[in-house]
Amino acid sequence: MNFLLNHKSNFKVQQSMLIKRLSHGSLSYFLLFSIFSFSQKVDSTKVNLIDEVLVAAVRVTTKTPISFSNLSQKEIESRNLGQDIPIIMNFLPSVVTTSDAGNGVGYTGIRVRGSDATRVNVTINGIPYNDSESSGTYFVDMPDFASSLQSIQLQRGVGTSTNGAGAFGASLNMLTDSYSKESKGEIANSVGSFSTRKHTVKFSTGLLNDHFELAGRVSKIASNGYIDRATSDLKSYFLQATFVNKTTLIKALVFGGTEKTYQAYYGIDGETLKTNRTFNAIGAYTDEFGTKRFYENETDNYQQDHYQLHWNEKISNNWSTNLALHYTKGKGYYENYKENAKLASYNLPNVTIGATTIKKSDLIRQKWLDNDFFGTTFSTNYKNKNIDFIFGGGLNRYIGSHYGKVIWARFASSGEVNTKYYDNVAVKDDANVFAKVNCQLSKTVSFYGDLQYRNVTYNVNTVETGAVNDVFKFFNPKAGINVLVNPKNTIYFSYAKANREPNRDDYENGNPVPEKLDDYELGWRFVSNKTQLNINGYFMNYKDQLVLTGAINDVGSPVRENVGNSYRLGIEVDATFKTSDKWYIKPNFTISQNKNNNFVFQRDGVLQYLGKTNIAFSPTFIAANQFIYVPTKNIQIALLSKYVGEQFMGNIDAQSSKLNAYFTNDINIMYEIKPKAVFKAIVISGIVTNLLHFKYESNGYFYTYDDDYSVPGTVTTVESSGFYPQAGINFLVGLNLKF
Repeated sequence: MNFLLNHKSNFKVQQSMLIKRLSHGSLSYFLLFSIFSFSQKVDSTKVNLIDEVLVAAVRVTTKTPISFSNLSQKEIESRNLGQDIPIIMNFLPSVVTTSDAGNGVGYTGIRVRGSDATRVNVTINGIPYNDSESSGTYFVDMPDFASSLQSIQLQRGVGTSTNGAGAFGASLNMLTDSYSKESKGEIANSVGSFSTRKHTVKFSTGLLNDHFELAGRVSKIASNGYIDRATSDLKSYFLQATFVNKTTLIKALVFGGTEKTYQAYYGIDGETLKTNRTFNAIGAYTDEFGTKRFYENETDNYQQDHYQLHWNEKISNNWSTNLALHYTKGKGYYENYKENAKLASYNLPNVTIGATTIKKSDLIRQKWLDNDFFGTTFSTNYKNKNIDFIFGGGLNRYIGSHYGKVIWARFASSGEVNTKYYDNVAVKDDANVFAKVNCQLSKTVSFYGDLQYRNVTYNVNTVETGAVNDVFKFFNPKAGINVLVNPKNTIYFSYAKANREPNRDDYENGNPVPEKLDDYELGWRFVSNKTQLNINGYFMNYKDQLVLTGAINDVGSPVRENVGNSYRLGIEVDATFKTSDKWYIKPNFTISQNKNNNFVFQRDGVLQYLGKTNIAFSPTFIAANQFIYVPTKNIQIALLSKYVGEQFMGNIDAQSSKLNAYFTNDINIMYEIKPKAVFKAIVISGIVTNLLHFKYESNGYFYTYDDDYSVPGTVTTVESSGFYPQAGINFLVGLNLKF
């Protein structure tokens, strides 16, 4: 969005400059082990290439035959008023987002091309972020992380090889703030609906003695949420130290956060949806006097701390290297009130009172996760006029300790204090190596090749999973061609194979097998002075895809199952039109078919062949648009629209599992004042979300069960659905003081 703020600049020239920067980066563009920022150069007369390897390792450019979208720091800043990262990404192509609390604060989710967050490979400065066991991404554990981001790139489809879990829907790479040459600071505050508020303080010392910088951030976010009691209490920090000279860049980072959120993953049924959209059933219980109450501490509590060390070295004009070490510590629990629970299920002896033996009791439990994730990533880059070659990889280990405690019971059992009613440890090792090459075959034709080998071992033994001691060896080749038809038109084609292991929940739900994907992408890019147009067609052909069934487990995680053969076929259109010096239009839409082939389902006790059915949570049509008005250099007004077509929450096309289509509109305003004293800038921003107060549900659950008690000798399949309502019209306003 930088070109929007400088609206008199030439669109084509800016694009070519961007490509040049990506290809010939400088030290100032390397940001913490993620080298792709847009900061000032340390020495404008000497272009350093020591960050090239990292750029190629985690990012792609228009020279790569892969579909992608970027969010710049300005675009992030204009909407960064307290909502989570997925909500900020809501208007990117093929993206659908949701919020448990209904207002974008707390637990949020993202789907790309219908693939849920467990299929989206997420890295921070090239370091894997997906939870190793669940494959999920919990942005709530990093509150206000958007305030420390330089840019975001979302690659759709398999994308390029990177570290961490295999991408089955998309790859999301987040790059944190670059270092600053000059000292600076920020104080940002925002407030809004549902008592939402965000407070952020940032600072940078600038380069001391032209070599050292220290920068940091602290933040606090709180909200009552749209859904009843869906409160959030979030705190975070970010600290980085940088050393830079002509050939070396070293960055050490420490960042993390704590979250306490009242759980809101139960959703509500269709009848309650009509009468009480904000109702939250979690925590409900009946006390000893028969009064209906809600347990006040039905909460999720977690702390996560990240440590990263990045060393980037330019060896010569052609060679550069990059090495990173990382460690993540996570620990937390969620707390539940359980009514009439069997004491034996919690390893507690029965209670005897006189002649009465009590086998069940109300109790409060905590389920804990204490985990460590550590490892290294590396890459080496060789580049000359026609060849850009990268060799890299990573070696990571995850150790997760899972255990449960009973902290209170209505009937005092003779169980020991702090007795764990379950206790198990999982260990997962992930090693990968990859080699990539971009080769300029002629002035108009370039070839892209990418080979990755990944070795994964997973060991765990629980009542739910059974004994697991699996080893997966995956070979993931990718190749493509980019053809420059003329200065304005480029055509590309790519093929990628991906393999992916099951997660912990999959083992708990059955005997899963690895997924396989063949991804074919064909695209056209057009660039002129006033127009940028990307049209991309894709065919993602799956074998044993682990699709969402629509059901959720007892802690709100989605249930998946292998479905044999399935596919996603679609076309994505993404454009930017500069209609004048003051008006910009940025539409995108996706039309797709997402199908299970030869689907079989057991209904009413009989196995039925349903043939071709829709894959759960995969709308046929997704669209977004941004009307952006820049009346002056320091004012920007945007109308943001989002349409998501109807979708099924299960795979049997049941009408009761349907999520209705919805269309929402937001208004986003940013006004920057440049005072002559005290402050470098004062930025006033605001966003009104769901301007037309549309009632909609962006997520839900659907499951079936057999009722064989109603009529003896018969089995009837019963369907049940739940929905997650999103907030009507609401607002956030913010004031950012920069000095």
